[in-house]
Amino acid sequence: MRLPLVLGLAALACHNSARTPRTTPIDPLRVVSYNIRHGRGTDEVVRLDRSAAALRALAPDVVGLQEVDEKVIRSGNVDEAAALGASLGMVHTFGSFMDYQGGRYGLAILSRHPIVATHVVQLPVGNEPRVALVADVRLPHGDTISVINVHFDWVQNDGYRYSQALRLSAWLDSLKRPFVLLGDFNDEPGSRTIALFRARATEIAKAPDARLTFSSTEPVKEIDFVFVGPAGRWGPGVARAIADPVTSDHKPVLAEIRLTP
Repeated sequence: MRLPLVLGLAALACHNSARTPRTTPIDPLRVVSYNIRHGRGTDEVVRLDRSAAALRALAPDVVGLQEVDEKVIRSGNVDEAAALGASLGMVHTFGSFMDYQGGRYGLAILSRHPIVATHVVQLPVGNEPRVALVADVRLPHGDTISVINVHFDWVQNDGYRYSQALRLSAWLDSLKRPFVLLGDFNDEPGSRTIALFRARATEIAKAPDARLTFSSTEPVKEIDFVFVGPAGRWGPGVARAIADPVTSDHKPVLAEIRLTP
């Protein structure tokens, strides 16, 4: 099932004198950020097929996943990024935070379009090691975008989290191509962490009635976000947190965005 998002976007002009003229608008991208808690639902049962079904229902083009296991004992020694990619018919890449229970624990990006390069941005160590995972994705019309997936430190004192955000902000400032930044920021609107990214990217704002992302059963916080940049390369977009009280302790965030010619 494809979950609709009503954007009300006008058709975009296809000509830009600095680029090869196009005869059709650039298709919108459906992007999802989801902290999947290594497939462990709120019933405390690990079922990656349930995670796959939740993602499939959103019909995404690109997915940023947080709390992903690669051959870890607690999740049945499954390479979760590879398994979810195969189930959804998407390519995948994985970025490790650390070794854990015989495998690795970290982030993943899935894409319906080719991933032409991938790398990690080392972030300052906090309560746990952290990286940002970057996948350069080539879109059907020819442009390449960088998809950056994050999961910042979770402890209440924001010192680690802000240090990680500062490092990633400096890296973003050197980026030359359009980007999508998404993930579990573990901080809320009004925090200095979120202010860093609002200063250099455009937040895809959620509908007021679908803004809170944690917890999935008793939502009280908005800590999962989607940003795009630079501002001149993206049209208006819309996002929402999707109700799902079972699959994970976070709600998935679905955004529909459009790169401009």
